[in-house]
Amino acid sequence: MSFQITILGSSSATPTLNRHPTSQVVCIHDRHFLVDCGEGAQMQMRRYKIKLSKINHVFISHLHGDHILGLPGFLSSLHLMNRTNELHLYCPEPLKEILDIQFKYSETYLRYKIIYHFLNKDAGETIYEDDKLSVDTILLNHRIPCWGFIFKEKQAFLSIRKDKIDAYKILPQDIPSIKRGNDYACADGRIIPYQEITYPPREAESYAYCSDTKYDEHICKHLRGVKMLYHEATFLHEMLPRANETYHTTAKQAAEIAEKCAVKKLLIGHFSARYTDLNPLLDEARKTFKETYLAIEGEVFSLN
Repeated sequence: MSFQITILGSSSATPTLNRHPTSQVVCIHDRHFLVDCGEGAQMQMRRYKIKLSKINHVFISHLHGDHILGLPGFLSSLHLMNRTNELHLYCPEPLKEILDIQFKYSETYLRYKIIYHFLNKDAGETIYEDDKLSVDTILLNHRIPCWGFIFKEKQAFLSIRKDKIDAYKILPQDIPSIKRGNDYACADGRIIPYQEITYPPREAESYAYCSDTKYDEHICKHLRGVKMLYHEATFLHEMLPRANETYHTTAKQAAEIAEKCAVKKLLIGHFSARYTDLNPLLDEARKTFKETYLAIEGEVFSLN
């Protein structure tokens, strides 16, 4: 599949015997993105057969330990594996200071270059783009500056019908124009509508990652229509006062956001260590939004 999300960790502030802190790998058209890097993330990548060397872009949502404490070890392992190609790190600006201190006092001199892309605290923006996809940030409502990430696949070109190439004697140099939606002019002067000689493109996919956040409907304008949404669901709704106090969300609230945004599928994670059984969180969310799933470690969620 060309668009997959692998869950490496789904616990909140503290790990449990069965759950690691938050981390995911998003793979789109053979581009591998690490999203947050809690403790044990690199061990989880090995466990689920994700090559560390394939990670060229790392996105860090905020600076709480359960989202970054696996990063120094991951970066050091890349160094010890003799990595030489650069790594792009999209993060809050103070993370550079944290890493610099770590490497300074361990006398670690990386064999590769880290290229920092500091996140804008005032507005969402496009932080990554290539010919296949883009990644945008959204501002979340947490106790410290925190960002969400929206991965958007670009709309594919039309597919040319092979049977029409011979029928209309279409030249190879004319095919790119037709795939972009232009009509074809035959040698005899006939104009053939592009709809007649192409198949419609597959619908573009999208995935939104909403890390730690208090319930806040302002994000809906950015998330509306997203195919798959990951949203934290730290507590059951009976713990709403605690959720508000810690700037987190309940399972019910996460489902309400999914419903308001008209997403296709909801993944919930960042579960409090108090819950050994996650089914009550799933049941609570599904009462509001049926297409809810647990972000269980090792699970791979595919789009298209």
